[in-house]
Amino acid sequence: MKLKILSNKNNSIRVKLFASLCLVIVVTILFLIIINDLALEAFYIYSKKEVAKSLYDDINYKFQKGEPTEEIEIFIKNKAISNNMDILVLDTETKNTIINNNNEMQSMKDLKSIIEHNESEKVGRTLYTAKNVIIRLAKDTISNRNYIVLMAKLDNGQELYIRTSMSTIKESLKISNNVLIVVGGIAVLVAAIIVSIVTKRFSNPILELNNIAKKMANLDFSKKYSPSDSNDEFDELGNSINIMSEKLEYTINELRENNDELERDIKEKSKIDEMRTQFISDVSHELKTPIALIQGYAEGLVENVNDDEESRKYYAEVILDEANKMDKLVKQLLELMKLEYGKREFNNSKFDIVALVNEVIRKCDVMIKEQNIEVIQKNENPIWVYADDFYIEQVVTNYITNAIKYSQEIDGVRKIEVCMDKDNSSKDKVRVAVFNTGKNFSEDEMKIVWGRFSKLDTSRNRENGGTGIGLSLVKAVMNNYNNDFGVQNKENGVEFYFELNRAE
Repeated sequence: MKLKILSNKNNSIRVKLFASLCLVIVVTILFLIIINDLALEAFYIYSKKEVAKSLYDDINYKFQKGEPTEEIEIFIKNKAISNNMDILVLDTETKNTIINNNNEMQSMKDLKSIIEHNESEKVGRTLYTAKNVIIRLAKDTISNRNYIVLMAKLDNGQELYIRTSMSTIKESLKISNNVLIVVGGIAVLVAAIIVSIVTKRFSNPILELNNIAKKMANLDFSKKYSPSDSNDEFDELGNSINIMSEKLEYTINELRENNDELERDIKEKSKIDEMRTQFISDVSHELKTPIALIQGYAEGLVENVNDDEESRKYYAEVILDEANKMDKLVKQLLELMKLEYGKREFNNSKFDIVALVNEVIRKCDVMIKEQNIEVIQKNENPIWVYADDFYIEQVVTNYITNAIKYSQEIDGVRKIEVCMDKDNSSKDKVRVAVFNTGKNFSEDEMKIVWGRFSKLDTSRNRENGGTGIGLSLVKAVMNNYNNDFGVQNKENGVEFYFELNRAE
């Protein structure tokens, strides 16, 4: 199962919180603008209507009390200024102006014509009507202005006209909306600063926990959460993730160890089974001939094929010789199996390879003299190597005995040359080469020479042929040391070589 953790800076908490706050501010500003457009004008009209009614009552009362006209005029002017209204009082009979706080205000005739025109054109609407009072919206087509107009008849018979312009509320509404937009922009900037400061405290732990989770998804448990001094929910979550990380790391390591051990056991069992199968196959193949010989000579002894003592002695010697060969073959096969499947431990030590080669040559002296072979050993000074001298002696013995068996006379000379460190530029390795005169190997022979039971000379008899696993032993030993070995054709012969680790 493959885990995937998504990471996108555009989806970070800081960005989301900033976007949410900005959205709230923008929506609030838009809502206030809409409220202004829809409710503020209606509220203004309602407020001005109530003020006009109240003024009507106050002015009517003052005239009823008989207060001086000068005092009433001062009262009206103060109220007009404080409420931003135009007030006109007319005498009903003479149509003369009694009180007018605004000299530019139209006469009663003008006001009536405006009202009548609005009614005929169905412009404006009536806001309030009573016995002697009418309040309505009116539009002056000349100045193209909208007004709230109160027309009333006082108890003393005089006419009262009060008007207030609607342009004031329009301008106020426009200014209010502009202020809201400016305030909204400032609020967004302030929100950005506040969000950047506030969310840093919250986003940093989350980002750290996210990085830890991504590493855990990749089975990397090296990073741990560092708790702060606040001991808040983030710290509790971080501690829980640290505990989970440690447990996962321990469990996965334990599973890996168990898995490695299981793989080793399976590989070990597979090697043992393969080694057993190979051993049985090799033994079955190679013991057919000696068993048949032993069986034939034993039957001859039992049936007294030859009555003389010398023949019986010969039969017994053949049986004993074949039994010894079988014993040697089985032991070599067991040794080869252990080397090939890593079951043999080496007792490595420092020794002189020149002295070891000389000792092997000395042991083969009888064979060398029988074949009339000239042996040349080109090294005199000690060369120290580090390896198991027992197995290296077997390697050298195999090379030299094979050289003796396969050497041929070339130009009247039959010789073997043993050379160490020839043409070897490595300071860490020592090359041992054994050359014998004779014919070169073909490509097919080069391929099979290191195989088990390979016999290049098909004409060899059983007495001198050997078991055919000598070079397989050489290959197994060198593979255990990871050292180079091989064979190459030379002029008038072949050369086998191998390398050893130089001793310090």
